[in-house]
Amino acid sequence: MRKGSLRLRLFAAGAASILLALTIAAAGLLLLFERHVERRVVLELEGDLKELVSDLTRNPDGTLAIGRAPSEPAFSEPLGGRYWQITQPSGSPVLRSRSLWDGLLALPADTLAPGEMHRHEMRGPGGSHLLAIERVVTLPASLGGGDIRVAVAIDHREITDAARAFAADLLPALAGLVAVLITAAWLQVTVGLRPLDAVRRRLEAVRTGKIPRLGNAFPDEVQPLAIEIDTLLDAQEQAIARARARAADLAHGLKTPLTVLAATAEELRERGDAAVAGEVASVADSMRRHVERELARTRTGISGRALPPQPVRPVVERVVGVLRRTPRGGDLDWHVDLAEGLSLAIDPQDLAEMLGNLTENATKWAATRVRILGAAEPGGVVVVVAVEDDGPGIADDAIEAALARGGRLDESRPGTGLGLAIVSDLVEAYSGSLALGRSALGGLRAAIRMPGGEWPAALGRGGKPQVP
Repeated sequence: MRKGSLRLRLFAAGAASILLALTIAAAGLLLLFERHVERRVVLELEGDLKELVSDLTRNPDGTLAIGRAPSEPAFSEPLGGRYWQITQPSGSPVLRSRSLWDGLLALPADTLAPGEMHRHEMRGPGGSHLLAIERVVTLPASLGGGDIRVAVAIDHREITDAARAFAADLLPALAGLVAVLITAAWLQVTVGLRPLDAVRRRLEAVRTGKIPRLGNAFPDEVQPLAIEIDTLLDAQEQAIARARARAADLAHGLKTPLTVLAATAEELRERGDAAVAGEVASVADSMRRHVERELARTRTGISGRALPPQPVRPVVERVVGVLRRTPRGGDLDWHVDLAEGLSLAIDPQDLAEMLGNLTENATKWAATRVRILGAAEPGGVVVVVAVEDDGPGIADDAIEAALARGGRLDESRPGTGLGLAIVSDLVEAYSGSLALGRSALGGLRAAIRMPGGEWPAALGRGGKPQVP
């Protein structure tokens, strides 16, 4: 995926959203778990406190004592992490758990009503962080009466350790969930963008001429786009058709005046006014060149997309048949060697225009022979059609002049000098190229390279001719 890919953007946004949501969820779960553990610990501490109070007795000397120590072993282990302490407001001796060793719980000096319970977080033995609860208990007369403060505490590290253990179990599960959700996000993006891939594939099919329009086989969200594209293609084709029709009308409208102008120039020449006749003929010839050049350019059958493959052989045979009926073409030896099934992605009229100009030029210059070859380059993607003759050919340094507008290498020969230039324009319009050089027959070789059509399987078995 490229940096500007819509799929990459959607996937990145989805993955980032998943990671953010699960990070927040993980933090929330850890906080909730820790609070849940704290509530459970507070309930345990309340149970220990009640157990302490229920086991209070009086010594023979009248002092308070614990009849039976709490069942939690940590209360008996020095710095065991759980502590209890009983004090009297009057300053009587303090009772405390063995786990406090020789220390005391530094309870805050707050005021508690009888039966009220307070919760504290404070420093404990060894700098530990304690969670403590305390309660004021009014003793019965059998225990001497009066109020006592009973406190039970636990090292907060136990809660923290429980939360860490929960996190250690939670994080791998969340990692697996992240992988599953990101995979699901990728599938969602892929499936969601599949209609756009279908639009791209069908546009390519329209461009290559396999289908005329995109059609209606798209989801509701994409269908308006397909409709607009089809409407645009319709409008473009109609505009091109109108432009070609106007060009044809223009050509027909100008041909008659130009013919009259040429006849007038000839009459002036016959009357002896050669200078004026030459100027008129030159102007008429220049106008004819421009008309034919622009008409050929306008007639290109390109509507912004590639056309269906067109067979080459019928067009070649039609062009050769016409030239053979001319006085010059009837005296030549014609040789056509085209691969079976050879096709070009081009408008038939434009193909006839190109081949007509090339073969007409070869007919004009050939001594005895004209050869037309056609085959595909390896892979069949590019087709080469070459027209050769055994005439004088063109020098390498004169090729550029031959392709120029109105370029004529021999002013004594008839013609406007537009043939090769028109072919070059048409070929370039179809993303092809025109190359001139020396043929194996000794004369000119004009070869066009253009995108090919679909090739039969037989062409891959050595059945196609070689284009030199």
